[in-house]
Amino acid sequence: MKIIIICLFSLLLGGTSAYFFVIHPEYFSFTTERTILFNKSPEQAKKVIGFLPYWLVSKAKKDYSPYITNLTYFALTIDADGKILRLTSPIESEPGWYSLSSGKMNSRLKEAKDKNIDLSLTVFNGDSDMIDELISDPINHADNLVSDVMPIMKKYGFNELNLDIESTKDATDGARENFNLFVQEIKQKLKPLNINLVVDITGRDLISKELIDPAKIGQIADYVMVMTYDFHYAGSSVTGAVAPLSGAGVTAEYDVESAIGIAKKVISAKKIILGVPLYGYGWETVKDVPHSGIIPGTGVTMSSNKIEDLLKSCSTCSASFDPISMESNIIYKDTKTNTYHQLFFPDNSSTKAKLDYANKQGLGGIGIWALGYEGENILDPLREYKGN
Repeated sequence: MKIIIICLFSLLLGGTSAYFFVIHPEYFSFTTERTILFNKSPEQAKKVIGFLPYWLVSKAKKDYSPYITNLTYFALTIDADGKILRLTSPIESEPGWYSLSSGKMNSRLKEAKDKNIDLSLTVFNGDSDMIDELISDPINHADNLVSDVMPIMKKYGFNELNLDIESTKDATDGARENFNLFVQEIKQKLKPLNINLVVDITGRDLISKELIDPAKIGQIADYVMVMTYDFHYAGSSVTGAVAPLSGAGVTAEYDVESAIGIAKKVISAKKIILGVPLYGYGWETVKDVPHSGIIPGTGVTMSSNKIEDLLKSCSTCSASFDPISMESNIIYKDTKTNTYHQLFFPDNSSTKAKLDYANKQGLGGIGIWALGYEGENILDPLREYKGN
């Protein structure tokens, strides 16, 4: 009797399964895009953040849609109470606020929206004393910031907030904890609104006890933008690459690989955005070899397009590419002053090397500083990176 019951149950189960297979074949397909039960989640898309500073709005003439996923306006200034600074005096507008509120950005923002580029807004403060006051009451000042900035973001269509707080002072444990609370409160306010929070940090934050604790911020923020540039800058004592990929301890004091290696120990790689510069620096020196001492006060920023113009106009100038830093340099003599000019700068090959590195490290994307500085082809490698 038991055998008969088992057989009848098996027939019933088989018939039901066959009927279900006919009605819902998609549940049993392993070869089509309609697979449901065993589909994997799509891989997170890489971000390509293009920062557009207010002072370059009129110079950034390219259609950037083939190169970037996010257009980030830089920047509105955060006041000491967390609110957006609109006036620097009773009769003078804050420049970042003026450029946005006057409509100078409108056509650029509309073009980006029309081409499905996400819009981000950077809020910034680089005054250490003002930052101390800002984080003295972290919860209330964070609430002030979100309350003040949200109507602005809604008006212009920004769907991501970039927080760039750059203090150059050594920080106490209390100050670091207050900054963590400040960022945590902002994130909690943004989360119900489905607005991502990107926090910018410098390479210096990874190796010294400054205001930003990368490990804690990496837990709070959706992304962490590591500003891996200015390893040499206008005020450096010796010449060198602005963003050397490698060479730390040999041809550079610090490099991109070292910074990202440290960052990955405390921040998920998928959250890390690699900073990529579109500019270099030039200095006067008394010697004609790389890493020479700099004549004080002679350092200047050189955009990629300015360097290309120099190469076209200077018959005695030629660029040499360094396979360690993955940047180029130009050294030529100024016959009027009897000194040498040294320029170190990234180019097309530099960009490609940084993208390859970001891919190999599994990073969440890259951030370009800054749109409007680019020359003719330094952005070209981004087409394939964004496509992938």
